[in-house]
Amino acid sequence: MSLRPHHPLPPVPEDTARVAQTAFRRGNPYLLLRTRLGTIFADAAFADLYPARGQPAYAPWRLALVTLLQFRESMSDRQAAEAVRARIDWKYLLGLDLADPGFDYSVLCEFRGRLLQHEATGRLLARILDAARDQGVLKARGRQRTDSTHVLAAVRDLNRVELLAETLRAALNAVAALAPDWLRRVAPPDWHERYDRRIEDARLPETGPKREAYVLQVGADGYRLLDALDGASAPPLAVALPAVAVLRRVWARHFERAGDGSPPAGTSVRLRPVQGRGPGDRVESPYDVEARFRAKSGTEWTGYMVHLTETCDPDLPRLVVHADTTPANVHEAMRTGVIHAALAGLDLIPSEHLVDAAYISAEHLVAAHERHGIALIGPARSNQSWQTREEGAFHVTDFAVDWERCRVCCPEGRESTSWGTYRDKVSGRAFIRAGFSPAVCRVCPAKPRCTRAGSRRLSLHPRAEHEALAAARMRQESEEGRQLYGQRQGIEATIAQGVRSFGLRRARYRGLAKMTLQSVATAAALNLDRLAAWFSHRPLAPTRTSRFEALAA
Repeated sequence: MSLRPHHPLPPVPEDTARVAQTAFRRGNPYLLLRTRLGTIFADAAFADLYPARGQPAYAPWRLALVTLLQFRESMSDRQAAEAVRARIDWKYLLGLDLADPGFDYSVLCEFRGRLLQHEATGRLLARILDAARDQGVLKARGRQRTDSTHVLAAVRDLNRVELLAETLRAALNAVAALAPDWLRRVAPPDWHERYDRRIEDARLPETGPKREAYVLQVGADGYRLLDALDGASAPPLAVALPAVAVLRRVWARHFERAGDGSPPAGTSVRLRPVQGRGPGDRVESPYDVEARFRAKSGTEWTGYMVHLTETCDPDLPRLVVHADTTPANVHEAMRTGVIHAALAGLDLIPSEHLVDAAYISAEHLVAAHERHGIALIGPARSNQSWQTREEGAFHVTDFAVDWERCRVCCPEGRESTSWGTYRDKVSGRAFIRAGFSPAVCRVCPAKPRCTRAGSRRLSLHPRAEHEALAAARMRQESEEGRQLYGQRQGIEATIAQGVRSFGLRRARYRGLAKMTLQSVATAAALNLDRLAAWFSHRPLAPTRTSRFEALAA
């Protein structure tokens, strides 16, 4: 497929405009978007995705718009292609004649493939943001807020036994499609009894010796296939299959061989204990090897996390400016700097960024201010020592730090006698440890409120981080700070809208790259919806009031 030379984008045909305006006398979001934003996309923005020669491609600016409309209305590819043929409001937005037959639904999949191949998925959201900026409803150095939600992978949850057997079955199917004659010679007849059908449809042995024997048999079968693939007669293309690579990863994590680790097929196999399994990252399904398991706040799922950042300036629409997708086991704190760097690339750095405690640390507070001039606002993670839980005890904040003299003064007026730096063994970050004399602490009348050890020892962040953390806690305790942070809760309504209307928590596709495309397209479609509401002066829906609550009012 090739792209034709760029021509001026066509206006809406007269017949299409006349019928659409007659059918939607009270207005329509898509008609309004075409009037205010034009075509939004242009072919030139996708020219590098197509070769110079080949059959002319369907206009990519239309495919980009259809992709967003498809996500806005939670449609499949077939439904979206049918809407292009049948719906007047879609034809108006796309500038199509009433008799235009549209395109085959497979063109949408091919277009997404080009976006993924060239890592161009971000263009869908970036162009919507540029259009909003041209309309004067989006600006940099404003106020933004971020939160995340879980996304269920498009795979079935598997227990350990199902995972092992299904991984081997997936590898057998992949090899059978590529090298059927070779596999027919390698596979014994009893493999068909165990792996012809999906494992979830099979009747597995009950828990006990029969179940253990079944698992060990699956392990031995997997090693037999891997040994055959390592042989000289194995087809090279079969050896390089992704499903075979997944089989190796899963077997290395869950099984071990007796002896020297590389015996011939048929030797004993052991299942690794649940605690302390083998090397490698944890694979939850052979069909989506990037999906991960996570438990958070009472919710357990296998899949991904999506972090949405939106504007929250007064008297402007709430627009999603960034969507970040990660495997579920990536903690929120690992994404704070990534989100700020992405916003800097879009020239949409905020002056104030409202986040919850998962995104904040002393290091983040300093880095956000020094690198981007961002005031990161949110509750700093609390100290977990017993002093913070017992009333009247001396907290770290009760100690005065003299950074020039490298001394700490306790609430009773005694100064520390030691000061040194050390690195945390887990995180590798630098800290300062200040200690007081045991002789002084032992006779201090305030010792029960200070320490239960022989003497008090404090672990402090470096000066910049310590002061940033103290300032953040002081702001959070003030009334003004609490009111400012209260605006972060609005992002939860955006997530709720994404879940209810856009299917935000269910993956359409498998793999991190495709999930990233889904989250970006969802964010862009959500912005289209909000821009249409803003242009039509449709107010935000008020919070619902129950009838019983209304009695009190």
